[in-house]
Amino acid sequence: MTSDHRFSPLHDVHVAAGASFTDFAGWQMPVRYSSDLAEHHAVRSAAGLFDLSHMAEFRVSGSGAGAFLDHAFAGALSAIELGQAKYSLLLTAEGGIVDDVVVYRTGDEEFLVVANASNREPVAAALTERAADARGAGATFDLSDVSDETALVAVQGPRSRAILEASAGLSAPGLADLRYYRSIPADFRGAPVLLARTGYTGEDGFELYLHPSKASDLWEALAEAGASHDIVPAGLASRDTLRLEAGMPLYGHELGLDTFPQQAGLGRVPALTKPEFVGRDAVVAGPAADAPVLVGLVGEGRRAARAGYTVFAADGDDTDDGTADAPIGTITSGALSPTLGHPIALAYVDPRFAEAGTPVSVDIRGTRLTYRTTPLPFYRRKKD
Repeated sequence: MTSDHRFSPLHDVHVAAGASFTDFAGWQMPVRYSSDLAEHHAVRSAAGLFDLSHMAEFRVSGSGAGAFLDHAFAGALSAIELGQAKYSLLLTAEGGIVDDVVVYRTGDEEFLVVANASNREPVAAALTERAADARGAGATFDLSDVSDETALVAVQGPRSRAILEASAGLSAPGLADLRYYRSIPADFRGAPVLLARTGYTGEDGFELYLHPSKASDLWEALAEAGASHDIVPAGLASRDTLRLEAGMPLYGHELGLDTFPQQAGLGRVPALTKPEFVGRDAVVAGPAADAPVLVGLVGEGRRAARAGYTVFAADGDDTDDGTADAPIGTITSGALSPTLGHPIALAYVDPRFAEAGTPVSVDIRGTRLTYRTTPLPFYRRKKD
């Protein structure tokens, strides 16, 4: 009997560590090792070790690489410096979001695009189509899907840099001076590593891209160096609550093909100073005035609103449609915040109810509980 699941190059390491697994975009990935709460708190207080090898990576190189990326993506990517990373969006012509990505400039004429695992095929299809258009207009560059040649390990948390510095076999000149959303070339036991200071948890942290054949050795070296720093392996469950506290959107929850950047609070990502990119006209036109917008919600007690729950106006508030009890939005992500100790959620709501401090109610299994809108993020780390 064959399996359609894909497995990380670190799968055997996770099995040996007692991980529980979940299907994520066709991959069998660790959802937790011990407990969601323990792993979450470890990242906030010390460090967590994540396997992100399911992410998708695309290399773009050549004299026309920057111009192609400027056409294909919403951001001004040709302008980023060597070693710089930039968050960007891949849009449809209608302004919807195909995926949110991070783009690294790894050479004078070379870039690495990191996309979500669930969107590898849509991103590949969109880039291939847009590459054909660009080459037809005379651009010269190479586009390759290097996902299967790339493993990705992340160390997140306030002690992450100390762990990297203590890891046997890892050589990273310039690590002490590496700024946020920057990357440097590094080396692990003779294998090239792209070491980036990025993350998706709201904490300081680093991501290490290297060949899959070296992933297990790197994981073990990081775990050994991190033992005295209270590092723990962390799964997708804690990663989700960490990113939620940090107010970071997740594709398929807060972002999608029906979402304009402005609705998701990402209106500054598209570089409208560029004369052309796929989706520019739609972004300029923008969503309808009454299109729902993304807000943060905080509640009291211990009962958390979950994705798909309905948001209503607070008792007594009229929605101007003749029914004071009409739905005004939908929860996209929600949890009882491990760090803050109260329920938090992201939701798309009628823009009339988006102002910070506005009371709303959420139907949680038949009971209406009061929430209030709040600025994002819910949690912000204390910086050195």
